[in-house]
This record gives sequence, structure tokens and C-alpha cells, in this order.
Amino acid sequence: MRRDVYSTGKRERRADPLETIWIDSLPEDAVPTFEAALKPVCRSVALFLDEATDTWRVEGVRAQGSGDAELAAALALAGLVTGVEPVLQSVPVESEGWLARTRENFGEQEIGGDFLIRPTHVPPRITHGRTVLTLDAGIAFGSGEHASTRGCLIAFARAAKDRRPMRSVLDLGTGSGILAMAAAKRRHRKVLATDIEPWSVRVAEQNARMNGVGALVRALLADGWSERHVRAGRPYDLVFANILARPLCAMAKHLAAGMAPGGTAILAGLLGTQARMVLAAHRRRGMVLERALPVGHWTTLVLRKRG
Repeated sequence: MRRDVYSTGKRERRADPLETIWIDSLPEDAVPTFEAALKPVCRSVALFLDEATDTWRVEGVRAQGSGDAELAAALALAGLVTGVEPVLQSVPVESEGWLARTRENFGEQEIGGDFLIRPTHVPPRITHGRTVLTLDAGIAFGSGEHASTRGCLIAFARAAKDRRPMRSVLDLGTGSGILAMAAAKRRHRKVLATDIEPWSVRVAEQNARMNGVGALVRALLADGWSERHVRAGRPYDLVFANILARPLCAMAKHLAAGMAPGGTAILAGLLGTQARMVLAAHRRRGMVLERALPVGHWTTLVLRKRG
């Protein structure tokens, strides 16, 4: 059964022959690690749950042979981390029409009662009370399909309504820039959006301009809290960190130190089974759980710094 599918932000080049690659029979706790291994080389990633065996399939579409060395190294590391020996399988797919099929399969997405994700191929229509986020199906469309992103948007909509100060906002692991754009549009504040992938930074910049918040969203190539611009922006009233469970745990000390008193952190990219581990790491640093939002098999944590 299909659970989540989203674009990783890579443009389709119609002349490129494409292939679908996948890894079957993964236990739930190994899914985020193998998902992260496929994302840098794939144009889209999908997650499937086999309910009969309670195991997962992580599947991606890429240009044939693209990033073979990078993928092999990532899968080897994922195997060491999870203890799962990955068996990568592949099959060619037709390049022609791939983008057309993507557009056909994904229309507008209403997320909670607050946000509407509209792909560029869907004609605009009048909306009432929703913040519209426009994404290009060929660049970064589908980000809102992933349960982690949906959870972050729902959590942010609730946090935005309490009118607490959000003078300084950070989006760690911005991807398509969707969370940064949501914050910029809803609260009219400048947002620092960072990612470790150069293509994500370019896509976030493009999407911010397309959504009319190019002057508010600053996208930078940065690894966590060590980059000087990230440090200079402290303390933050709002931090999005939609990455993975283990990096979230490793960053807990830096996140707590970088938050303003009373500030909100929205953490995602973790399965429900990993929520307790991530929460414990942040509680040790003085962060308090405000709410946990389960979306399918994934969980979004909303934390607040004391003070």
C-alpha cells in the first residue's frame, strides 16, 4: 500500500532514460535511513507498506546510472547503521510522459484548514482563508504529500494562531522551501532556509520567488548549526527541522541553545516509533513537549523552550 510520495527537487530532462530503483522488505525503523540514501540521486521517492508482512519498500526514480558511486556509498552506510543488508533492484521506465504522469497523479492538496498546495499546472481559483503555496511539478512538486511535511504545516498553522513572537525563523533541511515559504507568507517574517544539498538551495530560492516571498526567504548551503549565518541569526523564535531522527537527536543541544525563551521547534522526519527517542534527547536540554501530531506512520513533535 502506498504511503508517501514526493519529489526530491530534481528537474526532469526528457532526453534522459529513467529507471525505478527500490529496496524491499525493510523494517520500519530502517525506512528513514534508506529514504535518505536514495533522495540525493532520485527525482522522486515513494514509500510503500506491505501490510501482510509489515515491511516497507523504498522506491525512487532517477536517470539511469545517475550517481551510482554516491548511491553505493550511501547504501553501504545505511546498511551499517541499520544492520540491514540492502538488495537494490531496478527497472527502466519511459522518460517520455513521466512529468505528464506526475501532473496527472497530483492535484491540489488541502492541508488542514490553513494551507493549499497548488502545482503550477493547475489553474488558480479563489480560495478563502487558506495560504496558497505554488510548486512546480517538474522541480519540487509533491513535497506536501509526505506525511512529515504535512505534519509540519499543520503544527505551524496551530502555532501561528497563538500570535507569539516569531521575529527570527529558521528552516533546517528546507528541501523545496515549502515550510520557509509557509512561515514567510503567514507571518510576513524573514526566514533563513538551509540545506546540505546545493540543488535544494536553488529550488528553494526559485520557489520563494515564484510565491512572491523571494525577499523574505534566504536559502543557504549549510550543515546544521555550525554555519556562521545560522549562528548569527540566534536566538530563533521558530525552528523547523524536518530531517531524520538521529540527526535531530545529535542536534538537540545546539537547537536548545539557539532557541529564544518561549520559542517553538517543530521537529519531523521521524517515525512514530522514534518519537520517544527524539523527545528524550530534547527534554534533557530543557525543551518541553507541547504536542505530538501523528500523520500515518510518521510523527511531528512541537517543542517549546522554557522561559
